[in-house]
Parts: sequence; structure tokens; C-alpha cells
Amino acid sequence: MATVKISLHPRAAIPASSNGAQHKIVDGTNFPVPSLAFDASTEESVFFTFRAASYGSGNLTLTLNWYADTASSGDVVFGAAIAAITPNTDTQDIETKAFSTAQTVTDSHIGTTGQRLHECAITISNLDSIAANDWVVLKLYRVAADAGDTMTGDALVTMAELSYSDT
Repeated sequence: MATVKISLHPRAAIPASSNGAQHKIVDGTNFPVPSLAFDASTEESVFFTFRAASYGSGNLTLTLNWYADTASSGDVVFGAAIAAITPNTDTQDIETKAFSTAQTVTDSHIGTTGQRLHECAITISNLDSIAANDWVVLKLYRVAADAGDTMTGDALVTMAELSYSDT
């Protein structure tokens, strides 16, 4: 049994046509930091497409690296959902395919340093009948309207990694 890992770089994200998270590059002191900026008051989302190469069974895990633009406290709530299509088998219209029910994670800012890097993981158990080699869209968003999302300012996602079992 092996774990398949797919890196999802911020620049590979497709912002929603309405309320899309912003592609952002911050000029750090020593290197640029690319990210996706998710607003604190408006639900903003992005989409990643990938092939479910060697998918075997079980849940997907989406690991996010993120930091706060200005805050040094509070909680952020991220959500994720997938839509899977098996080419040459599914008869679903690709332009009207619906997402499975989303899962969320709440992560707390550890405090003291605003731009401190954090990591959290979303277990995606609503799998939309995903099968090996399916064409998959992953929706990632900040659940700004959730009462548990108390962090002010943008949450900047610097990296996302999707992992699953090949058996």
C-alpha cells in the first residue's frame, strides 16, 4: 500500500468567476511568497483539476499550508469538495456536474507572529464515486460566514497537497 500525493500550487488554481480567491505574490525579504488570498468576510473559492491517478479506495486528505495576512489570533474555516467524472463511462454533462457535500476544517492561529506558517488537513469523505484515473475538480474555499471563522483579514494559502491510498 502506497500513498499518492499530488501537489497543488497556488498558481495552478482557477479562481471562481465570482468571488474568486486572489492570486497573490508577496515580496518577502529573501524570496517571493506565492499564495491564494481568501477574504474574511466573503466566501471566496478556487478550483484545481487533476487526474486521480492510481486511486485505490478510501478518503482523500487535503493538507493546507496557510498564514494570516494581518491577524495574530482567531480561527479560520476552510472547506473542500470534489466532483469526479469517469471519462467514456459517466454520462454527466461536464459543464453542469455538481460537487459532493463539502467537508471543513477549523484551524487556530497560533498567535504572536502574523505571518506564521500554519498547517491543517481536511478529510474528504464525500467522494462522488471517485475511481482510478477519474477527471476530478477540487473546490477549495474559506467559509467566511461560519461563526467559527473568527480570524480577521485574509488567510493566505501557500500550498495544498492532496493524498490518498492506491489500494
